[in-house]
Amino acid sequence: MSVWDDLVGQDRVCEQLADAARDADAQVTATSDGQPVPPGSSMTHAWLFTGPPGSGRSTAARAFAAALQCTSPDRALGGAPGCGFCDGCHTSLIGTHADVDVIRTDLLSIGVKETRELVRRAQLSPAVGRWQVIVMEDADRLTEGAGNVLLKAVEEPAPRTVWMLCAPSLEDVLPTIRSRCRHLILRTPPVEAVADVLIRRDGVEPERAHFAARATQGHIGRARRLATDERARARRAAVLKVPLRVADIGGCLKAAQELIDTAAEDAKEVAEEVDVKETEDMKAALGAVAGGRMPRGTAGVMKELEDRQKRRKTRTQRDSLDLALTDLTSFYRDVLAVQLGSRIAIANVDVQDALDRIARSSTSESTLRRIEAIIGCREALDRNVAPLLAVEAMTVALRAG
Repeated sequence: MSVWDDLVGQDRVCEQLADAARDADAQVTATSDGQPVPPGSSMTHAWLFTGPPGSGRSTAARAFAAALQCTSPDRALGGAPGCGFCDGCHTSLIGTHADVDVIRTDLLSIGVKETRELVRRAQLSPAVGRWQVIVMEDADRLTEGAGNVLLKAVEEPAPRTVWMLCAPSLEDVLPTIRSRCRHLILRTPPVEAVADVLIRRDGVEPERAHFAARATQGHIGRARRLATDERARARRAAVLKVPLRVADIGGCLKAAQELIDTAAEDAKEVAEEVDVKETEDMKAALGAVAGGRMPRGTAGVMKELEDRQKRRKTRTQRDSLDLALTDLTSFYRDVLAVQLGSRIAIANVDVQDALDRIARSSTSESTLRRIEAIIGCREALDRNVAPLLAVEAMTVALRAG
């Protein structure tokens, strides 16, 4: 067992991080003993993890954070940090270590206010651990102003502070920030490796694990959800029927509306699970009296919470819709493979009949145009085009393609 066990299919990255953790341990030990820092260290104060969705960027960062906080006796005897079972490793991995902050957002962006608070915390010395670690899972969601605030902290870090930023690609991070980070690139894990971890760690039945890993093309998080959530399987099945339902304008518009409705339902489910408890907890903290009446001066706090919940609902709906578009892209990618005479690495083998039907009734050029229409829809959503209009334009293009 070690902190690297959940980092699937990333052997090279694991080796690099393990070497850096070993050098970091030697650096802390030397400093504590009043000795000079050993030369040639591979440890640095800022890291940037990039890779496609599902590659395990945040998993790698959290594992590295745990290795930096490792207190195993074996480490002191020359063993590699990151045992996975000592108090430093365990609390880092489950999110309770006092010196490891994992920052993720359920909103569309990370603003200046939140980033300034992070920078303030990053200037503190470690309370109980060996390093002060800030893991930012959604560095690509920093606004330009927030990125400029973060830049100052990355340029002039505290002696025992480590920043770990996660983003899909280098282009998603300000050039001035990425130039000051050590860059690690993660790859999409092999399907077999993802299936193995679902079987070994999550107890998923082998046939379903292989189906989920193949259907999500190695995306670990989506594969786990598809393997363990019946609703996720039902929604994917509905999305993969869209290419057969866009034969006329009426079918296009109906399919678009159903995609939007499904995304809205996902957002509603999250709200029902989270918002009610969050609101009640806030009211209790502010001293609500019998009947739900709030003390004076608390209206602004409740309004801020309500606004945050609305933004989270928008983000959830957008993510759900993006997942549906990803599944559609995967379908047409398989169609293109069939049209080009290749059945290697087909992801959606469970709808093989539909793939063959679409492949026979269209050309590879039209399939490429359909994939471009889906990409265009995602870009329109990023520009805040009304979701229904963007999806309707896409489904009409799928018919015309």
